[in-house]
Amino acid sequence: MCLEALAFYPRGEFLTGTLLITLFIFSDNVDGVMARLSGRQGVWGAFLDSTLDRVGDAAIFGGLVLWFAGPGANWLMAGLALACLILGMVVSYAKARAEGLGMTCNVGIAERADRLFAVLLATGLVGLGLPLWVLTVVLALLSVASFITVIQRMATVHTQAMAALRADGAGTAGDSGPTET
Repeated sequence: MCLEALAFYPRGEFLTGTLLITLFIFSDNVDGVMARLSGRQGVWGAFLDSTLDRVGDAAIFGGLVLWFAGPGANWLMAGLALACLILGMVVSYAKARAEGLGMTCNVGIAERADRLFAVLLATGLVGLGLPLWVLTVVLALLSVASFITVIQRMATVHTQAMAALRADGAGTAGDSGPTET
């Protein structure tokens, strides 16, 4: 998925890139199903799959940023694609961090599959000849939906952290532990 997105999108070849990315996504889904059916899933496989999913997502939106900041010369579109890239990473990070702290964070209106479906459909349709405003609207909506999802996840974790703090009484709940730099 990364190679396809970074090979075709920065050249403005949206249809070819989208078709190849879609084929890769189907094969990526098959390997997860096969691992579950064979009983050979494990912690390493789950970690690797999630990490590579983030790389693939970044490549898709990054490829669009490269096109629109370069030959496509459209700063609005470059900014919207960059916002989708950043907010999509924060959506995923918020859930992972919450789970790392022992909380759940399965909320939000912009899940990964929804974001991928929307951007790939719109990009492919623009590659088929639909006007660019179709992709503009989709990227704008994805940016807003991703931002809302981040807020929803923050609110959910805050509620859980405060409930744990009240239940604990000692004030240890909500301790974030080491911070990242």
